[in-house]
Amino acid sequence: MDISVVIPLLNEEDSLTELHDWIAKVMQSNRYSYEILFIDDGSTDTSWEVIENLSQKNPNVKGIKFQKNYGKSQALNAGFKEVKGNVVITMDADLQDSPDEIPELYHLIVKDGYDLISGWKKKRYDSKIRKNIPSKLFNAAARKTSGLKLHDFNCGLKAYKKDVVKAVDVNGEMHRYIPVLAKNAGFNKIGEKVVEHQARKYGVTKFGMDRFINGFLDLITIWFLSKFGKRPMHLFGLLGTLMFFIGFCFAFYLGIDKLFFNPTGRLITDRPQFYLALVTMIIGTQFFLAGFLGEIILRTKTDTKRYTISNQINL
Repeated sequence: MDISVVIPLLNEEDSLTELHDWIAKVMQSNRYSYEILFIDDGSTDTSWEVIENLSQKNPNVKGIKFQKNYGKSQALNAGFKEVKGNVVITMDADLQDSPDEIPELYHLIVKDGYDLISGWKKKRYDSKIRKNIPSKLFNAAARKTSGLKLHDFNCGLKAYKKDVVKAVDVNGEMHRYIPVLAKNAGFNKIGEKVVEHQARKYGVTKFGMDRFINGFLDLITIWFLSKFGKRPMHLFGLLGTLMFFIGFCFAFYLGIDKLFFNPTGRLITDRPQFYLALVTMIIGTQFFLAGFLGEIILRTKTDTKRYTISNQINL
């Protein structure tokens, strides 16, 4: 199979038929073998009924329905597990991503050998205050911490080699940083393509300030996991040992001074150095234990179920 199109959605009943017809037209005109995989992330409207109707008309349409809303990352994770196409295209269901971009994205993966192509919505039709400015800030932070020179990490329109989506584990709210996850997994040929952004035609945006804040918190998580995710003792053990050593040096100095140089002077507990030494050794011990516990958890953890699927189509 040439292409798998993965579309996570939440309450997009009005746009699904138009989006399906547009994608099918592009696929048929370019003679691609394809599948369209809709992941219904707990919609409360008739989105799932629309997907069922589309699957009856087009056997290339497949669907996964979540029991409740688990988030875009879990939806993509579920979709990535099921895809069969050599090239995987992700796009949003709100018609702001254009299926006409698919042939060029496919070409960049298959002919030019890219592992991942991220869309860049250079000209946007979103609210500048609520979405554009926050997006610029967090894209700048993501570039700085990841080393990837992408302008739009959170663009829903992306193309991947099949090997990439099978290798990355998208969880939490990490869908914004799939290029970073791919890089951390060893896929280094990551590029960018300017794509058309269209104004929302139906429904309302799901973006809010909580997602903006969570995006920065997830960025810190990604940075930490990429540096120390497999070896937490290297960070916490080092900090703990260093702080304990500093505290021990203070305590040793105070003990020697009291025993040999100034035995009749003020009590050790009256000296601020004593409390500095005590607190530093305690914090150092806690850091060391955090690293030790992190290593134990890594060696004993098992995969946990992150979402519940209530229905499937053609899978």
